[in-house]
Amino acid sequence: MHRSLGTLAASVAAAALFCVVPVGAQSQRPTVAVLDFDFGSVQQWWSGNQDIGKGIADMLVDELVNDGSYRLIERKRLDVLLAEQNFSNSDRADPSAKTIAALGKMLGVKYVIVGSITKFGTEQSNKSFGGGGFGSKFGVGEVGTSKGKANVAITARIIDVTTGEIMASAKGDGTSKRSGLLLEGGGGGYGGAGVGKIAFGSSDFHDTIIGEATETAVKATAVKLVAAKARLQ
Repeated sequence: MHRSLGTLAASVAAAALFCVVPVGAQSQRPTVAVLDFDFGSVQQWWSGNQDIGKGIADMLVDELVNDGSYRLIERKRLDVLLAEQNFSNSDRADPSAKTIAALGKMLGVKYVIVGSITKFGTEQSNKSFGGGGFGSKFGVGEVGTSKGKANVAITARIIDVTTGEIMASAKGDGTSKRSGLLLEGGGGGYGGAGVGKIAFGSSDFHDTIIGEATETAVKATAVKLVAAKARLQ
C-alpha cells in the first residue's frame, strides 16, 4: 500500500514537471529590434518629407507587441542608437554586417527586422509612375478629391546579428476594398497637419483607402513573422 502511494506520488510529481517545462519554454520570447523600412523605390506623392518607412515600422511593432510572440526594443531608444551609428536611409533594407553586429551588441538582441516598402499609392494604370502601374500623380491640392483603390506592399526580413544570416522573409500586400479618398483632404486634413500629411496610427488615416491598404499589408506581414518564430533559436 505504501509502495503504491509512493509510486503514485512520484508519477504525479513527474507529470507536474512535464507540464511545467513546456510552459517555461513557451515563455521564452526572442527579442527583436525593428528598423525603419526603406522606401526608396516608391515615388513620393505625399506632402513634405514625411518618413513613411518609420510609420510602417511603428505599425509593425504594434502588431508584434499585441501578438506577444516577440519582445520588442523601444523605438525611441533604437532611434538614438541609430543616430549614434550614423545609420543612413540607404542602409535600411540591406545594412552592413558591421552595423548589424554593432546594433545587436548595444541593444542586447540577437535578431533585427529590416524591410522595404515596394508599393504605396493608388492602383490606377492610367495615372501612375513606373513599376507595374502602381503609384500616384496626386498633387497636394488634389489629394483630398482624387479617388481610386490604394495598394501597399512591404517585405520584411529577420536577420541574425551574430551571423548575418537571413532567418526568415515575409511579404504583405494590401489593397483597399473600396474606392475612396487616398488621404483626408480639405484645409488642414489631420488636425491641421496639412493636406497630404500621413498620420500613421490615427483613426483618420485608417479611414482612408491608403490607410486601409497599409493596415492590411502590415497585419499580413506580422502574421508571417510570428509564424517564423519557430526558426529562431
